[in-house]
Parts: sequence; structure tokens; C-alpha cells
Amino acid sequence: MNRRAFIAAGGAVAGAGVAGLGLGYSDRSQVQGAAQAASTRKVLMHVGTQQRGTTSAMLQYFKRHGVDHICGYPPDPGERGYWTVEDVAKTREMCEKHGITLSMVALPFLPSSHIDREKRGAIMLGKSPERDRDIEHIHKMTEVCAKVGVPAWKYNMSILGVLRTERTPGRGSSSYSTWRLAEAKADPPLTRAGRVTADIFWERITYFLERVIPVCEELKIRAACHPHDPGVPPDGFQGVDRVLGTVDGLKKLVAIQESPYHGLNLCLGTTAEMMQDPAREIHDVIRYFGERKKLFNIHFRNIRGRRDDFQEVYPDEGDMDMFQVACTLNEVGYPFMLMPDHMPRHEDDPDGRQAFAYGYGYIKAIVQGVEAYEARRSA
Repeated sequence: MNRRAFIAAGGAVAGAGVAGLGLGYSDRSQVQGAAQAASTRKVLMHVGTQQRGTTSAMLQYFKRHGVDHICGYPPDPGERGYWTVEDVAKTREMCEKHGITLSMVALPFLPSSHIDREKRGAIMLGKSPERDRDIEHIHKMTEVCAKVGVPAWKYNMSILGVLRTERTPGRGSSSYSTWRLAEAKADPPLTRAGRVTADIFWERITYFLERVIPVCEELKIRAACHPHDPGVPPDGFQGVDRVLGTVDGLKKLVAIQESPYHGLNLCLGTTAEMMQDPAREIHDVIRYFGERKKLFNIHFRNIRGRRDDFQEVYPDEGDMDMFQVACTLNEVGYPFMLMPDHMPRHEDDPDGRQAFAYGYGYIKAIVQGVEAYEARRSA
């Protein structure tokens, strides 16, 4: 559907608010069907970010660009291994001074990095008693979040980190993060984790969740897990089966511990990377996890391509219609942050500030467009 037809169907959907967002509905019936499928509701989702670090200068930058909610980074705990109440309280107070809500924190370990570069990898290596010590430190940080009033933390269950091949050219002489499995080399053939089959990987994930999620539930702190980026063939890559690199794997993950405090930091780009037809398939995934209240954070990014062959592009030029995606998120009542992530790079923007500012504005306009659409439907 072109923009003129969309506005006619939606009743002048805040013309300026959604103009230029590449709505791309295939026909009028999709819009009408969505309108009939769900009652009009208040739009609760909002722009957020996880850009490091949580400093006064960065908070001013966020606020200038319309960001009022963040995933923050308390001070590195160093040898102690976990944050104190003072660490997180100071971070929250700094955010509040700038009019920003500390909606989530990123754990100081369990990042999206390669195991061969990690100093603290016992949980993913399945190495006891070190992993039990690390899990105890997560308990301590969960308690700290509860005391300070930070409702969520995010983490990865990663061994291979973010796999990519060489970057490719993008618009305006920018460059795009790219994955082409056909060009990828498993170097070295095995990581220090050795051969990690799906059964071994699931044992390590289950061991972690069975110990961590009951504490999160007791303290009412949400734990948001990021998918594997990207998925790899069934026989693995560098000896590792990436079990969270498929939608079925994510469904199994959230079923291991049934709790309203166990869910996903769902990266839309990473999820699109699991699919052959992301523009069509992403909506059923959002509905599956959203209707079960398993979406705790959204990385609102786009790709061009499909499983095993894609580029991470600007959000307005990828294969997914991000306005339509936001409408589906609103349909399931998603109430948390939408974050730009993995934005393209340019030599004039070495720290990514320009690219992320574009991302914040884009998401802000998307949310305003959804608000206007909902308001018009209820009029």
C-alpha cells in the first residue's frame, strides 16, 4: 500500500508523524484486519537505549535526543565481581538528575562476546565451582536491583559472540555489518569451549535458569535474555551448536522456567536473521512471545536479506516494515523500551553518536505514528 492509501485507510495517521517511514502494508485489508483484531489501547512502548557508558555527558546526549528510559551500566565491579547497592543507587540517582529512568541494567558479565575473549566464562563453559560463584554474584546483583528499584537486567548465553564477515558498503559512504555464511571461516575450528552440542548447551542454560529465575521471581526482577546472533547451521560453527539461533530455540528457552520474570531481550534484527522471509514471519514471533508477556526489551533494528546472508542497515531501508512491526508490538501490549542497535558506521562518526541519534528520532516518530493511528481509530 502506498502512503496515500494508508492515510486514507487509517484516517490521516498523523501525516507528519509517520511521513517517510516506509509503511509498506501490502493492502488495505491488512490495516482493516489489524484494526478489527484488537481493541484500541494506550501506547506504552517508548524509545530507549543501551549505549555505554552511564555518565553525565551521555545522559545529556540521550536527553537531547528524546530518550527518557535507558538500560544503564553501573561501575565495573572489578575483582569483587558484583555491584553493591551504592553502585546502582548512584547510577540511578545520576539518571534521575537528568530526567531519565533507569529501566534496566546490563550484567557486568554474560555479554555478547566470544568465549575466547572472556575472562569470566564459567557459566557458559559449564565449569564448577566457578559458575556457582558467578551465579551467586548474580543473586547479589538481583537483590541490589530490588533494593534500589531497578526492575530488570539483561544478559546473553553466548559462546561465539556476534559472528560477522567483512563489512559491506552502505548509503552515504557508511558501512554495514554483514554476515555471509558462505564466506565465513571457522578460525580456529574450535573455541576453548571445545565441542558444544545442543544437549550440552541446553544443560548449561537449564543449570543457570533453574538457579537464577526463582530468585528473580522472589524479588520481582525481570531477566531478559538476548538470542544468539546469528543462527548457524545445525552442525554448528566453531564446534558450537547455537541453540538460541532459532525461534523454536527461543520458545524452548522461555519454557524451561515458567515465570513472569523470565523472558527475552528480543532483538528484531537477530530474530529476522533466523528467517527466510523476515517481513512476513516477524509478526507471528512477536505475537507468540508478546501474548505470553515474554518481551522485556526490544532491539528495534532492521536487516536486508535473510538467514545466512544479510546486512544490518538503517531501520528505514531494511526488509521489515518497522511501522507495521511497531503496530504488532502495540497489538500485544508491549510496554517497555524500543532501542536502536548495531547502527551502520561512518568514519565521520567514530563513536556512533550520529547514527544512534538518527535511530532515536526514527523510533520516536514511529511511536508517535502508532499513537496517532490508535487515537484516530478510537475517535
